Amino acid sequence: MKKILLVTASLIALGAAAPALAADLAARPYTKAPAMMVAVYDWSGFYIGANGGWGSARNRWDSTVGLIGSEGSHDSDGGTVGGQVGYRWQSGTFVFGVEAQGNWADFNGSNTSTLFPGFVNNTKTDAFGLFTGQVGYAMNNALLYVKGGAAVTSNRYRINTVAGALAGTTGDDTRWGGTIGVGVEYGFAPNWSVGLEYDHLFMQDKTYNFTTPAGLAFGSDRIRQDVDLITARVNYRFGGPVVAKY
Repeated sequence: MKKILLVTASLIALGAAAPALAADLAARPYTKAPAMMVAVYDWSGFYIGANGGWGSARNRWDSTVGLIGSEGSHDSDGGTVGGQVGYRWQSGTFVFGVEAQGNWADFNGSNTSTLFPGFVNNTKTDAFGLFTGQVGYAMNNALLYVKGGAAVTSNRYRINTVAGALAGTTGDDTRWGGTIGVGVEYGFAPNWSVGLEYDHLFMQDKTYNFTTPAGLAFGSDRIRQDVDLITARVNYRFGGPVVAKY
């Protein structure tokens, strides 16, 4: 009987002490889940790349001596391949940059002179260069940009007879002008991007004196040139491509 009373008293004592013991237990700490980290593409840094595509140069010839007037015009079309190097820096969603581009080209075209039907005027553009500034808008790893600056083309002008014989030549020529363009670029992997670009070159007018193969004066023409370019590009950018942002 005493054992039963002792056990009963112990249970009552434990029941009374349980709330106090629970109150003395340390509260379980609350741990907040870490903030999600988003990878933000950074377009800043030096880059180097290659490009290739198609170009068309429109050339208008006007005779300036003897029989003066328009000799007509023609398009010089063909492929192009080259490279570019530049630097970009990003501020928020805006991207600014400078770039130098050099390309080999094979733009050829001709037309029969409207003033001198026995002769054919020929134009060949074999190289060009662009020196431009850029302003772009970045949507993470997608970039839209416009560009503008100076342009230079390397050209050869020939006058042949309709039978194909060389009648007059200017030798090789380099002329300067301006350019504007627009492009889109996409970062598809760390440090690598691909893009598509359109450029228009304003090369204006320039007068050329033609000579025969024997070195005699043959004629003079004022030639106006404008060039359209469409190129696909791939770039490798030096430095880190992404930054962490919470």
